This record gives sequence, structure tokens and C-alpha cells, in this order.
Amino acid sequence: MPIRPNAPMPIELRHFMRAGQHPSRSVACPHCGAAAHRPCRVPATGRTLDATHPARRSVWAETTAVCPHCQVAPGTPCHTDGIPLPNEVHARRYLEAEEMAA
Repeated sequence: MPIRPNAPMPIELRHFMRAGQHPSRSVACPHCGAAAHRPCRVPATGRTLDATHPARRSVWAETTAVCPHCQVAPGTPCHTDGIPLPNEVHARRYLEAEEMAA
């Protein structure tokens, strides 16, 4: 009987099957340069971290969720009175992204 290779797992399922990892690991970290699906690390020493950097969580929330506060689409930075927020998102956008990931 010939051995058949396993079918590749869809990306949508792969994120949910990664037990114990924060969903923000699906994007690259702008702080330490860790690639997508790799743990964050301390830039000076290279030591890996258990948690992700706040900048990585901001990028993840921005790319995956709509902001209920300023009503912008995924991929668009949050703003206050038309002025983009520098490297951060509204707290409600984090909550929206967490709900979508659950």
C-alpha cells in the first residue's frame, strides 16, 4: 500500500491549533524583528521571550480588526480627529481582535 502525504492544514485552522501561543505571533514583530510564527526575543541578547512585544500586538490588532472607536477598516491605523496614532491602536481594537481570534 503506497504512503500518501498528509494534506496541508489551512492557515485559518493552523492559527487556532497553535496551543499556548498568542495570535499576535501570526505577524512579524517590528520591535525585535522576529519573523511571523517565531517567538519575540530581546534584541541585545537574543534571549527568546514567552510573551509578545506590545508593538507586535498593536500591528496584529491593526491588521485583523476593525476599530470600534474610530471606525477604520483592518489595515488602517487608528486616528484621533484625523491625526494617526503613532505605533498604537485604541484599546477597543485590541478587544475586537481578541474576540475575533477566540
